[in-house]
Amino acid sequence: MQKLEKNKIKFSVAIITFNEEKNIKACIESVVEIADEILVLDSNSNDNTKKIASKFKKVKFFNQDFKGHIEQKNDAIKLCRGEWILSLDADERASKELMAEIKNIILENPNIDGYKIRRLTFHMGKFIKHSGWYPQYKYRFFKKEKAFWTGENPHDYIEIQGVGKKIHSDIIHYSFKDLTHQVDTINKFSSIVAFTRFHKNKKFNTLNLITKPFIKFLEIYIFKLGVLDGLQGFVIAISSSYSAFLKEAKIYELEKKYIKRPSNLRMDYGGKK
Repeated sequence: MQKLEKNKIKFSVAIITFNEEKNIKACIESVVEIADEILVLDSNSNDNTKKIASKFKKVKFFNQDFKGHIEQKNDAIKLCRGEWILSLDADERASKELMAEIKNIILENPNIDGYKIRRLTFHMGKFIKHSGWYPQYKYRFFKKEKAFWTGENPHDYIEIQGVGKKIHSDIIHYSFKDLTHQVDTINKFSSIVAFTRFHKNKKFNTLNLITKPFIKFLEIYIFKLGVLDGLQGFVIAISSSYSAFLKEAKIYELEKKYIKRPSNLRMDYGGKK
């Protein structure tokens, strides 16, 4: 690929990290050929994340306490100098096809403010093509002044202020090392969601506790064709059902623990998505 002009900061890649020594090198390598800068915003990693990332000349490494996924990613955007930004997680890779499309977009500079990109996830030894995991278009490539992260921690998403379009290439996602990692993540993320909803005065509802896990399983396995992903699809459906159960049960637990919702109550989110 032909490199972009060196004197112009047209294209930044924003990555947030926490103890990502096993992922960060491959993530950076997938974008380094055409990126003008790669912005890594770390949250006090105690492994070799900084050492590995800093070996790349295009990397600008920053560190701050973790504020939450949405807040951290928005801070990473603010630190970028590029007109265009690609936002990645450390366990993601930009495919060669995606980088080729991005290069053409930057050179042409069309009157588009953001692009939705497919994310293809590798899980339990195969790429998942259904189960609500694919194609799952989401905004990831955008003009800096036209986008921001929003949503409900940790389930964040980018909102575009302007005109959007789709890119028909993939971000490759290596989500979980194994099932233990998946279960640990479900436990952690369900705590974050329950904590967030509790502070928004979401009330525990017994009917939700009973029905939501069942509905979620049907949604993933039947309506989103998880059955076509084989055993992996069944595991994903069961895991999603379990996650739905934990979110409701943990709201109940919080209500029992805190009769009133203290305004100064804080939760240790941890630093990793």
